[in-house]
Amino acid sequence: MTLDVDTGEPGQLYVVSTPIGNMGDFSFRAVETLRTVSLVLAEDTRHSRHLLDRYGITTPLQSYHEHNEAKATPALVQRLLGGESLALVSDAGTPLLSDPGGRLVGAAIEAGIRIVPVPGASALLAALVASGLDATRFTFFGFLPRKGRERDEALREIAALKHTAVVYEAPGRVAATLADLAAAGGAERQVVAARELTKQFEDLRRGTAGDLARYYEESPARGEVVLLVAGAPERAPVDETVIRDRARALRTSGLSARDTAAQLTAELAVARNVAYRIAQEEGSE
Repeated sequence: MTLDVDTGEPGQLYVVSTPIGNMGDFSFRAVETLRTVSLVLAEDTRHSRHLLDRYGITTPLQSYHEHNEAKATPALVQRLLGGESLALVSDAGTPLLSDPGGRLVGAAIEAGIRIVPVPGASALLAALVASGLDATRFTFFGFLPRKGRERDEALREIAALKHTAVVYEAPGRVAATLADLAAAGGAERQVVAARELTKQFEDLRRGTAGDLARYYEESPARGEVVLLVAGAPERAPVDETVIRDRARALRTSGLSARDTAAQLTAELAVARNVAYRIAQEEGSE
């Protein structure tokens, strides 16, 4: 039974965090919220039904995921405008962080609906605070593109980043991603691989990107994985002759001026505008 009544006022959209493994991380507020709304929107209703049943929550469930969100969102906003309150959950952790929901939140805000966060478990934050890496500033990359220019650019950006980077990765791709990061200039960067957080076999493994790439190649990861990459250390200015020699070698190998500049920035911490100028000059001979 829900407590929603028609007051003539719009309802509210609750964004509710759910456990990422340990059921003890489900908050009292989250349970009460899911009991009182008219509808719970979930990625996988079968998965979320088990969670709701465990806490005696009988609220109806509706699937809401990347394949139906465009079609489902207008009707959900109308329900909110009609006075019903809804809750959005993901399969685990905090919605919208590499999970669907952004379209609904955006549409609800545009319609004047109040968005109410109900915070709780997050693999991103759990991994960050346990990593030992600097948490004062970080960039969350979510899941990296699997191939192509976008993946290469993301890896070069991580390799050049001066503060902590956080990446979600599927267990079968951990070794390849770390190897690609090493190839992009981050072989000696300190990395923490956080696996199965809050679960029985929780594991945080630390080492350089190169070392961990080799480890996971021999011992493939299992379960959900968060990769945390320490910021690049400050480097002394590199002599321009060294930069030009490297640029010439990269251009000779067939790289474009753009890709060469990105590589120079990642490897030698050259300013992007300077790297691009040199890459053009060394490729025009």
